[in-house]
Amino acid sequence: MKLSASMMCANYLNLGSDIKELEESKIDYFHIDVMDGDFVPNFQLGTDYVKALRTASKIPIDIHLMVNNPEKHIDSFDLKPGDIMSVHQETTRHLQRTLSLIKDKGATPAMAINPSTPINTMDYILDDIGMVLIMTVNPGFAGQKLVPQTLKKISDT
Repeated sequence: MKLSASMMCANYLNLGSDIKELEESKIDYFHIDVMDGDFVPNFQLGTDYVKALRTASKIPIDIHLMVNNPEKHIDSFDLKPGDIMSVHQETTRHLQRTLSLIKDKGATPAMAINPSTPINTMDYILDDIGMVLIMTVNPGFAGQKLVPQTLKKISDT
């Protein structure tokens, strides 16, 4: 099991001390929620944030793209071996091609699944992913209440 800390919840005014605390806690990944204001109604954490985070720590990045047409943004994140990048199947016309682009950059491709997205949407891409991100809230905002049906989805997988 690996642990990924959500940087959306970090204190931006004390980011350096938050990073140090997470490093001391031996966190495995920094989870970065990237939002475009289109696929989800919020804007959050972009490429400059990821670049700054990389200069502050060697911990790998777990990027969750909540953006339409994620294939257009993959190159912007300078993915490294050991990084993870998750995309939603609803955001791209060619999911396998998008996952291949991520893998070609040396990162682990992953699929993010919204609470209402059936788990069987993964049936034909399991060989193309190294991780699944099952969302227990609808994407776009921190602090939401858990969608109870997602617990059954997790137990069914």
